[in-house]
Amino acid sequence: MTTLLRAISLTALIFTLSACSNMEPLQTVDRVDIDAFMGDWYVIANIPTTIEKGAHNAIENYRLDDDGSIATTFTFHDGGFGGEFKTYKPRGFVSKESNAIWGMQFIWPIKADYRIIYLNEDYSVTVIGRNKRDYVWIMAREPAISDSEYTNILGMLESVGYELSKIQLVPQKW
Repeated sequence: MTTLLRAISLTALIFTLSACSNMEPLQTVDRVDIDAFMGDWYVIANIPTTIEKGAHNAIENYRLDDDGSIATTFTFHDGGFGGEFKTYKPRGFVSKESNAIWGMQFIWPIKADYRIIYLNEDYSVTVIGRNKRDYVWIMAREPAISDSEYTNILGMLESVGYELSKIQLVPQKW
């Protein structure tokens, strides 16, 4: 009986997580050079997931594996700069059409929607969004970006349906 209950719960969770949003799909960047995108990205701001609440010095690292998937390492200090150091290792699966749409897998078999919706020309700042507009990540190669760039990004996010009051700066101190 327990196995059946787990199977039903997992199926319900999958359908819930994969339910479509009423909003139009987010427009992604036209093309992503995957090799150039790899490496460290400091999380500047986000709408935090449960595990990211209270994150300090958050960094997302991407590495292209031989099979074409993305080995991802997400690290941060929990609750403060001296807080417990946490590491998560989801895997990214890239849509080959533009390389701008990924499925990010924390738990098999679920792949979360992950869309590169902004990427500047020199690959120093990016924004990752989701069609549901429930989460977003503003990331950069350095632990800070200019106020004007941040303001421009917030304007873009608001124009595509994100609720700006949910976006939080992620403390970075290096």
